[in-house]
Amino acid sequence: MLEVERDGVRITLTRREGAGRPLLVVPGVMADAASWQPVVDALEVAGPVYVLNRRGRRPSGELGGDYSVRTEIDDLVEVLDEIIAVEGAQRGVDLFGWSFGGLVALEAAARRPAAVHSLILYEPVVRPFGRHVLPALREADKAGDLDRVVEIVNRDVSGFSEEYVSQLRRSAVWDVLRRLAVPLARELTALDQHHADLQELGRLDLPVTLLLGGENEGVPPYGDAFAAFALALPRARVVTMPGQGHLAHAQDPECLARYIDQALEVRREAEARLSQP
Repeated sequence: MLEVERDGVRITLTRREGAGRPLLVVPGVMADAASWQPVVDALEVAGPVYVLNRRGRRPSGELGGDYSVRTEIDDLVEVLDEIIAVEGAQRGVDLFGWSFGGLVALEAAARRPAAVHSLILYEPVVRPFGRHVLPALREADKAGDLDRVVEIVNRDVSGFSEEYVSQLRRSAVWDVLRRLAVPLARELTALDQHHADLQELGRLDLPVTLLLGGENEGVPPYGDAFAAFALALPRARVVTMPGQGHLAHAQDPECLARYIDQALEVRREAEARLSQP
């Protein structure tokens, strides 16, 4: 495990052993390094694989009093610098971000382009994502009703059916989701307050792959957010994953791992062609 401290807050990462260019995974809300471990286990990349436990997830520290999306970006920049110092990754880190973590990854890459070799963004989100549920989320958060928070994010944000949520509530996963829901209201509030200049971010001169679950193509809220990123990043390679939605890391980790491996392989092949005389 790697630890980074920024402004007195502990930020932790898991590490899978490997030799070569590191891959860093940045999860979104309602997820931590443990929930992404099945994807890590299925990846065939040769280099070390790091997964960030963003603040608000144990064993990392709390969100902090002045929490914002900028806090997350600054954390990730610090993490990128630390990984490069540890690994000696002169050619940069391959950076993967999912959902909320996708936006953070993109903005951190814009801050440290020399530290990032390539970007893979799986259904990144941007404001006004989830704005309609913020009052209910804040009310549930204030009451300490984590069951209601999990229900809101699944029903009213992700659009899952009442039957699906009922089945989820009866499963062992529900207790895990309750724990991961603790910072959710503040995270989505911060997202809604963050002004991301996608047009400016689109000028970033890095190889970018955008991953979209086929079930979300043209479907709000994830399909709408994805379309905004695809428009702002016209040079990005867009890859649709048939039969997948927003939760491939939990529902089909082997499939998602294949798409990540393929995105990295495409970049390696392109580099090999460019290096030929």
